Amino acid sequence: MTFRIFNTISNRVEEFVPHSSDEVTLYTCGPTVYRNAHIGNLRSYLMADWIRRALTHHGYKVRHVKNITDVGHMRLEMLEQGEDKVVAAAIAEGKTPKEISQEYTDLFFQDERSLNILPAEKFPRATDHIPEMITLTKRLMEQSHAYEVQGNVYFSVSSFPQYGQLSGNPATKLQDGSRVKVDPLKQDPRDFTLWKSAEPGRLLKWDSPWGAGFPGWHIECSAMSMKYLGLSIDIHTGGVDNIFPHHEGEIAQSQGATGLQFVRYWIHGQHLLADGIKMAKSSANDYTLSDLEQRGFDPLAFRYLCLTTQFNARLNFTFSGLRAAQRGLTRLRNRIWDWSVNSTQTPLSSQLEEEVTRREKQFWSRVDDNLDMPGALAELWSVAHSDLPSQTKLHLLRVFDDSLGLGLSEVPQQYLLPKTIELSLKRRGELRRNASFKDADILRDRLKSQGFVIHDNKTKTYARPVSALEVHPQTWREYSSSREVPSLLLNKSELDISIVIVACNYLEDVQRCIRSVLRWSSGHALEVVAVDNGSSDGTSQWLEDTASSEPLLRVLHTDHVLGDAAAKNIGLRQSLGNTIVMLDTCAEVTGDLYGPLIRALRDGQVGVVGPFGLRTSDLRHFEEVPVSCEVDAIQAYCFAFRRADLPLVGWMPESFRFYRNLDIQYSFQFKANGFRILANPKLPIHRHEHRVWSALADKEREKLSGENFRRFLKQWNHRTDLLVEPSSAQLP
Repeated sequence: MTFRIFNTISNRVEEFVPHSSDEVTLYTCGPTVYRNAHIGNLRSYLMADWIRRALTHHGYKVRHVKNITDVGHMRLEMLEQGEDKVVAAAIAEGKTPKEISQEYTDLFFQDERSLNILPAEKFPRATDHIPEMITLTKRLMEQSHAYEVQGNVYFSVSSFPQYGQLSGNPATKLQDGSRVKVDPLKQDPRDFTLWKSAEPGRLLKWDSPWGAGFPGWHIECSAMSMKYLGLSIDIHTGGVDNIFPHHEGEIAQSQGATGLQFVRYWIHGQHLLADGIKMAKSSANDYTLSDLEQRGFDPLAFRYLCLTTQFNARLNFTFSGLRAAQRGLTRLRNRIWDWSVNSTQTPLSSQLEEEVTRREKQFWSRVDDNLDMPGALAELWSVAHSDLPSQTKLHLLRVFDDSLGLGLSEVPQQYLLPKTIELSLKRRGELRRNASFKDADILRDRLKSQGFVIHDNKTKTYARPVSALEVHPQTWREYSSSREVPSLLLNKSELDISIVIVACNYLEDVQRCIRSVLRWSSGHALEVVAVDNGSSDGTSQWLEDTASSEPLLRVLHTDHVLGDAAAKNIGLRQSLGNTIVMLDTCAEVTGDLYGPLIRALRDGQVGVVGPFGLRTSDLRHFEEVPVSCEVDAIQAYCFAFRRADLPLVGWMPESFRFYRNLDIQYSFQFKANGFRILANPKLPIHRHEHRVWSALADKEREKLSGENFRRFLKQWNHRTDLLVEPSSAQLP
């Protein structure tokens, strides 16, 4: 069967036919080395690796080039701003740009080794190929595809009618891909940068016919792919986010310069989402491979997880999914180990040889069918569960792993035992044969305590090292999303008050808040529902230890940092009190807080009560009010409402991953259902420093807060009818 793959430029699955009968040229957009590659980037590199392995199986020699972008920019808007992330990172860490790019290049290589990605034949660095980029830019100018303005060189999109063919949009409708103000030097807003004039003080710059400057993002890949793979290449891979403007720019530059087809097969991997949303630093979900390893995961468990979804379909990453993948990989390894130590090689009958051939054909038909790796993985497990002899299974799984790349052939070596352990196993076998079972059991327990799993058969004792899952067993249940947490909303309220606290590090704040809640709990049937939102500083263990001796405290753990709304929804789903009080960990209860809240909420028209109220006259500027009165929103330091109103008001919207302005959003959910909101600044509660806020840089605060506020305005900007009249009477 021939290899078939989805070609983005034709928008269909095609039979793969290379330029050469025995060689394939493959170019992969590599990393920009100003930070660690996140797992979304790595999924794209895994796709390229599986393509390469499939083509190698078909007998092709694959010449693979993967560039290293060490100039610094990652998006065109960074060029327009004159900002270079390599330089910024270098300054922040007290290093030169070269030092920091080398550091992250080395980390990238380590990630690829950990994921068992075959190394490319060549890893060209952008900074080593500035002359080639300048030459290509000059050629484009000579052919009237580019023009120079004040030391900047731009590609003229109007000179290339095919621009937009990859992304499927006509050139007339395409924008330049920038989120900043359009460069006024451009003849057309769609034109993109080939060479950028260096601003004063810029560190990374080179001499050129147009003055000191640096190359555009797109020109790098064109220049380096042409140098190492020729003017026309077979396959170009990348993520879907590269289609426009990056790969569209590559096509225009390359074909504009040579007049030849640049790439025959454009292959793009879909997004890796995390918790259902795009990975981003601002969402705190741009996980790196190191992040996974620090949580006890094997890097190859991530490779296994990526095998479970087609490369051109979105994959939603969750830690529960990764945990399931690690369990699957561990079971597979343990089976291979068991077969390797407990079976002997025997000649295959003609019937078994036919079965082996059939199984191999089925496996490779999956791989060749648009890189159907989920189907290929299913074929592997079908063999593992079959009645075939153990040695036959071992043979097939090793053949299959040439494509999958899970390192299954290395399992026996990974499970090799130290000589002292081998001697102990031999001794235990002798004790069992002599019916000295008590001494044999003592030796077994000693081996277990040293980190080995013991297996016995009728004639021999075997052992293997414990897996990562066995070394670090979970001592408490962890959730990956609010949807996994059972809702108790239909259960009868059993208590007066449920205090919901979301804890994410800052252990001293958590301790102060919870202790103050419990200190003033006398006279109330109360519970504290603490949601440990992926803490990593000892907060998780303190909560568990405290809950073991404090019956009023219940703890729910997440396996990573969820968005603020999702974490709070977990607490709401588990609350059993008639009144729910959400407290921030910066808050300290200083008196009987609960009695006044319960009394205020006996009025069925009142939906929310808290000490820190906000008012607005235009839905854009909210100010805290210093007196007791009706308000437009209650701040999340202390936010109380009736549990019975939850079915009407609903959960918090989980698109609000950052806490800021979520309290305003939730307040308006109550107001839209006809409830009044009351502020009482005299309530006994003290606000300490909000360290989640103070730990952020000013720009990050502004960005995260602004994103949430825009979500709020999108839903409520027309509801000025919900606002409190300025003349509303002050409460007694």
